[in-house]
Order: sequence, then C-alpha cells, then structure tokens
Amino acid sequence: MVPRVTLLRCFIVDDSPSFRDAARNLLEQEGITVVGVASTSAEALRGVEELRPDVTLVDVNLGEESGFTLAEQFHHVGRCASSPVILISTLDEQDLADLIDASPVVGFLSKSALSAGAIYDLLASRDGDDGDPAVRVSGPPGK
Repeated sequence: MVPRVTLLRCFIVDDSPSFRDAARNLLEQEGITVVGVASTSAEALRGVEELRPDVTLVDVNLGEESGFTLAEQFHHVGRCASSPVILISTLDEQDLADLIDASPVVGFLSKSALSAGAIYDLLASRDGDDGDPAVRVSGPPGK
C-alpha cells in the first residue's frame, strides 16, 4: 500500500490582489494547497481561525496595517496560534532582521524567492528547533 501524501495547506495575507493571485498559482503548481487569501488583518484572523491552515504567509506591509502586528495577533489567538507564520516582502530581509527576530514567526521569504521548497525548508528548520511542531514536513510531494 502506498502512503497517502498530505498536501501542505497555506493561507496568504497580502494587500495586492495581483500578488495573491500569482502566489496562489505558483504554490498550487508546486503542490501546496492555498485554502484562502485575505487582504486585511481582520479578514486574515477570521480566515485562519476558520480554515486552520498548516502555514500562513503574511506580507510585512498590509497597506495601513503591519504584518508584524498581525503575526503577534495570530500568536495569541486560540486556533490561529497553531498555524506557523512566514513573513513575506519585497523589502530586504537584512532591513527587517531585528523585527523578524523579535516576532513569533518561523522566518522570512522575499517575494521573489517564494516557492514551495522555500516554505518547506523554513518549516523543516522549525521542526528541528522546538521538537514539538504543529506541522511535520519532509518536503514537497515527490521529494
């Protein structure tokens, strides 16, 4: 009997409709299921609490809102706390390093480097750090 592969379920929070669409298409082509998207913190909190994704991608700049603030909110809200957060941005990671380190996120990805493999790599590094992860990953299906 062949073991069933469970696809990673992802939620994307970004205020740019064109980026959300592009990210959804890319990740779904690479084997990640995008279960929902949001453009505001309020939509994101509702969506993540309802859909309970395996990982949530959050843009650092959400128009007038901060992705860092949203990541903190996820960390403290019941069901949302179990979904690891990866921050994404067009900004350089080095410019955000102190804020990233002080936040409860798994890590950071440049929007230009976004891929299923990069997400799996960050989640795998999280698994090695705390020993009791909410999500165990070994890589994209077929790897």
